[in-house]
Amino acid sequence: MRAATIVDGRLEIAEHPDPEPGLGQILVRVRAAGLNGADMIQVQGGYPAPPGWPQDIPGLELAGEVVGVGPGVSRFGPGDRVMAVVGGGAQAELAVVHEREAMPVPENLSWEEAGGLPEVFTTAHDAIFTQAGLKMGERLLVHGAAGGVGTAAVQLGLAAGCTVVASVRHPARRDEVADLGPQVVAPEDVAGRGPFDVILELVGAVNLQTNLEALAMEGRIAVIGTGAGNRGEIHLGLLMAKRARMYGSTLRARPLEGKAMAARLVESQVLPLFATGRLRVPVCATFPLEQASEAYERFRSGSKFGKVVLLPSHT
Repeated sequence: MRAATIVDGRLEIAEHPDPEPGLGQILVRVRAAGLNGADMIQVQGGYPAPPGWPQDIPGLELAGEVVGVGPGVSRFGPGDRVMAVVGGGAQAELAVVHEREAMPVPENLSWEEAGGLPEVFTTAHDAIFTQAGLKMGERLLVHGAAGGVGTAAVQLGLAAGCTVVASVRHPARRDEVADLGPQVVAPEDVAGRGPFDVILELVGAVNLQTNLEALAMEGRIAVIGTGAGNRGEIHLGLLMAKRARMYGSTLRARPLEGKAMAARLVESQVLPLFATGRLRVPVCATFPLEQASEAYERFRSGSKFGKVVLLPSHT
């Protein structure tokens, strides 16, 4: 099979042996694989794949057709359309996934949309609901709302009956985010829009003190992005006075049980909203596997609305 391959800090398209599914695993012909910030860092040598996953083939999410099954597989079979969050190796023509990590692709989704769905919607759902406990009618602030996880979190918050404020740095992206339904503000205008019950931090430490000041009593901050810095200072007295809580989380390195649990929650609570058209996956650009380097450059350029998606086996 062909795969995007990390060689000396850059990407090349190289041949690899076809993977074979093991116990409980399915073999997937990858039709689409979304790009994520972790992929950029891995290519630069800063975010190795968890043990057991390809170290030289990036990619955290995929969608495709099952073309083979290993021993003990009972849920999926050849021809089924599936998607999943994986530890690595998604940006290839073939990938192996444990069937408990996989989810069925809603019939009304294209491959491009399905390939950009699993990581961002699972991450957003886990952060704002499982970790921070967002409830119906509460107020949610999403920093970095134009990206993949940001657009997912905005839509999930609105679907849950919450008031959602979206912080978007690039003026050119604000109208597109506003079309999803939230109130859209520049980052410097966040302070006057609170208080917020839950704040999803996708940008980094630069927002720490502002977040705490804008937080409601007993509010919660979920930190899952640090592109704008991972070190900062906060006023602990204010944290105590507001009885506030801060959560940090990652998805990639969780054990099978953790990923399976997150997948089942998304499957039961989120996928039905795609089937009815309540949620969508904004895709800003797609690239064939041969143009993986160009896809990475498009991701790094910033000022994008939604997902950049590779099409390894698109026909």
